[in-house]
Amino acid sequence: MSLNAPVSRARITAIGSYVPDKVLSNADLERLVDTNDEWIVQRTGIQERRIAADDEFTSHLAIRAVADLADRYHVRLDDVDLVLVATHTPDLPFPSVACLLQAHFSMNAAGALDVNATCAGFTYALHLANGLISAGIHRKILVVGADAMSKITDYSDRSTCILFGDGAGALLVERDDEHPAFLAAHIGADGSGGKHVYRTGIASTLNGQPLEGSGKVVQNGREVYKFAVTTVPKGMEQLLAASGLTLADIDWFVPHSANLRIIDSICEKSGLSFEKALYSLVYYGNTSAASIPLALDLGVREGRVQPGDTLMLYGFGGGLAHAGLIVKWG
Repeated sequence: MSLNAPVSRARITAIGSYVPDKVLSNADLERLVDTNDEWIVQRTGIQERRIAADDEFTSHLAIRAVADLADRYHVRLDDVDLVLVATHTPDLPFPSVACLLQAHFSMNAAGALDVNATCAGFTYALHLANGLISAGIHRKILVVGADAMSKITDYSDRSTCILFGDGAGALLVERDDEHPAFLAAHIGADGSGGKHVYRTGIASTLNGQPLEGSGKVVQNGREVYKFAVTTVPKGMEQLLAASGLTLADIDWFVPHSANLRIIDSICEKSGLSFEKALYSLVYYGNTSAASIPLALDLGVREGRVQPGDTLMLYGFGGGLAHAGLIVKWG
């Protein structure tokens, strides 16, 4: 869905992130399945991933990321009026992770909603936050991307268990009529491709076809790769057209950290220098909805992302869904 440049009245004012302490290295995976470090790095770029403790779930990851945001930026949370959590690994079917987060921080004036667009969930949630604030419905929205992928990973399947890690990232989006930051948006989906990456739950069929998986992630990596490297560059073109910008105007590209080969192919097909890409996969793995805010926060902490920088964020994943944004940082 192509969108014109949005009439934005919103700006990102704070960021925070969290990953669990436990490290699962490629050497650790060699003891679980038939794989090795060289094979994993060559195909994915991943060296390590962080794994939640047995009693640590998505809400706990989200709480730690929001606490990091509040501590670093010294911001109030009691006047947040909406909590959006992008996740597809909620602790429970309900209450939502957003409700658990709202209760923990006593954000008593806030509504709470989980957004499930898998690995594109964070960019979808940011898009919603900008729209709701710019429409005058809300003034201060907490947007969180959090997933505990280890809880739904089949560690006997060497094609998927090498990919996933756990983590969370959070942004605060606030009303700002003088310095709006959202310059363009592009969202879309190809629901017919849902069979290529899924997790079974209540249903055991999809479009009449039986599913496998027993509650674990099942993925046709080749088809997901094809979707990403064809869809995302086209979406990037739409973003640039809507914003009136060129690739030269983009300071940093922050795609979903699925694997390094996908990011490299997207950069090559779009004509964007790979040196402008920020990613979180090397030491965190594919953290689904958390991967973009984790990568962005790494850039902020390392001093690479500076106030005034123009960022292109792009999520893609199960659904198959995708969403991109161009935003000004700081």
